[in-house]
Amino acid sequence: MSQSFFLPVREVMTHDPERIEGLATVQEALNRMKARHISSLVMERRDAQDEFGLLLVADVARETIGQNRPLSRTNVYEIAAKPAPAVDADMNIKYAIRHMARLGLSHCLVLHGRDLVGVVTLRDMTLRYIEEAAVAKDKPRKS
Repeated sequence: MSQSFFLPVREVMTHDPERIEGLATVQEALNRMKARHISSLVMERRDAQDEFGLLLVADVARETIGQNRPLSRTNVYEIAAKPAPAVDADMNIKYAIRHMARLGLSHCLVLHGRDLVGVVTLRDMTLRYIEEAAVAKDKPRKS
């Protein structure tokens, strides 16, 4: 059973992800995540040659709470993944899912060149892939 559809990551991503400065505290980051009901924040680049970072709730749990570090005295840059894992906006979600699953990633930045255009989760892509595969399966084949 071959799935014959193309769906770019840009069709599944969350546009304009929430950003935070690296010098912000982890407490500030958690407050922002809670207020916006999100589980990740993009750490801003310091300049055009720098890379984006990615802070996940899991990073906070592992690196601050799990290590008994104070949330109000730990900066985002200390625990965020940098450079952040990323996929291209035009990549087929089939390959993005495969890439993220192999690397054990739950979130990736979505880039167009070096520009940040969104964030995508393995969960969202997998659920959308299943939906699209069902639609493609039901479509009659062209003769």
